[in-house]
Amino acid sequence: MILLLTSILAITLRAGTSLVFATIGEIYTEKSGVLNLGIEGIMLMSAVLSFTVSYYTGNLFAAVVTAMATGAVLSLLHAFLSITMRAQQVVSGLSITLFGTGMASFLGQTLGPESNSGYMIGLTAAKFETLTIPGLSKLPVIGAVFNQDLLTYIVLLLIPVAWYFMFRTKYGLNLRAVGESPQTADAMGIDVTRTRYIYTIFGGIMAGIGGAHLSLAYTPGWTENITGGRGWIVIALVIFSLWNPSRAIWGAILFGGINAVQFRLQASGAEIPAPVLNMMPYLVTIVVLIIITLWENRRRGTGTPAALGTPYQREEK
Repeated sequence: MILLLTSILAITLRAGTSLVFATIGEIYTEKSGVLNLGIEGIMLMSAVLSFTVSYYTGNLFAAVVTAMATGAVLSLLHAFLSITMRAQQVVSGLSITLFGTGMASFLGQTLGPESNSGYMIGLTAAKFETLTIPGLSKLPVIGAVFNQDLLTYIVLLLIPVAWYFMFRTKYGLNLRAVGESPQTADAMGIDVTRTRYIYTIFGGIMAGIGGAHLSLAYTPGWTENITGGRGWIVIALVIFSLWNPSRAIWGAILFGGINAVQFRLQASGAEIPAPVLNMMPYLVTIVVLIIITLWENRRRGTGTPAALGTPYQREEK
């Protein structure tokens, strides 16, 4: 039983890593007042390009930097359209998702599994190996936390840092001010446009790292639609976490945990249709999201940034 729980926790953390990266990034973006629905496209493009770099160079650092640059460029495009051009943010974000999905599919045509004598064989590349921390990894159940890849360790350290920056620093206060009332923030001398650009691009970079984790660590390699809709789950997890970085891990653990359980059920030959098992992580996430949202609405409100999705144009004096 202990071995089973340890295994489930290990898979849960690996499955949730990409979600936590992207969720923290999107929280920061939305806290600035910008809604980015292009996360799915950014993660897909980052996954395929980081795997391509890893395959041809064998350099994981270069692969992750490529993913970060991909996220930065695509989110910069979204920032230009939604902040400078004041385009509808939903439309701009969806356009990036459609572009990223189609382009990733096109670029990945030569990277995916190919049939060889009846067997599906995919390309292999450099990947993030499991880093075991001596002693701690031997602990019952929680030892799984100390038996992860480098990116998972980084995201676990990132969570408290992201919370502290947002709620305990002057820059975090400025960020929240811009998302709540850009007019007031502007009057206080905060550059609203620059702030929104910075955190929109930051959100894209984080989503890019999340995409890289999928193709370089979680399921090394490239397959069509490798994200499995995780970009949309990220949008739900932002609401689930009430725009608080410290809560992002719980939503990711929920999704990753159900994902791990359904894998175990499939492996054990449970007489449950595979499509139903595959649907479980998404269904449970949606149900819990609805419950949490209703409960928080009744208790103290959702914490949604007041200016979310609203373009800002400075009035000329």
